Amino acid sequence: MTHYISEMTGKQYLARVKEVTTVIIPTGACEIYGQHLPLGSDILVAKKVAEMLAGQTGALIAPVIECGESASLKAFPCTFPMPGEVLAGYVKFLIEKFIADGVKNFIFLTGHAGNVPIIDYAIKTHVREDLKFCQFDWWCMTNALSGDIFDFPGGHAAECGTSIMMYLYPDLVDMDSYVGSEPHKNPYPEYTDYAPFTEKTSTGCIGFAEKAAPEKGRKIIDACVQKMMEYLKSRGMA
Repeated sequence: MTHYISEMTGKQYLARVKEVTTVIIPTGACEIYGQHLPLGSDILVAKKVAEMLAGQTGALIAPVIECGESASLKAFPCTFPMPGEVLAGYVKFLIEKFIADGVKNFIFLTGHAGNVPIIDYAIKTHVREDLKFCQFDWWCMTNALSGDIFDFPGGHAAECGTSIMMYLYPDLVDMDSYVGSEPHKNPYPEYTDYAPFTEKTSTGCIGFAEKAAPEKGRKIIDACVQKMMEYLKSRGMA
């Protein structure tokens, strides 16, 4: 039985949404992700993790758009930097559509950091006593829960992201094309740096992935899914 609304017939969806009042909304991006990982890594990972959560909660998975707010990466011509207002409008539309259809619990699985503040604002403008919302910032979670799994946590298309893609989509990882990049050191960390991403990396990768491995990807995914399920149960959303 599918959890994806887009794979259901109209009759199936209308029946399921009456029984299941929880929806997972994955978002991601289509942007440079090193020289060795696909442009859609963020949304591909978000969808797989959404499937894992749906398998444990029975939740529906919302229709997915594959681009995100990637303005910081627009210097790379292969990036699809969707305007933030387009994402904001889409998220607002989804929330209001699902409210009209009777959904009570909204789980945003955000696989791209640029989407987080846009979704945060959309949630805040729809909060009601009879609705429950949460947003999981995926890469923030992986960094917080990485423990001793990685030699080089964090980064962009580095050990963590590469390990996760090796585990979930091994056929889409091209390590023969991998080029690492020394992390950019901001001498003024107390301020937000708005320099073009190309000043931080010429390859779209920040950090190193030589020690990436599928088993590391499995470990971090298991840790994050477990923590998310604990939270959802504590909120009565699972």
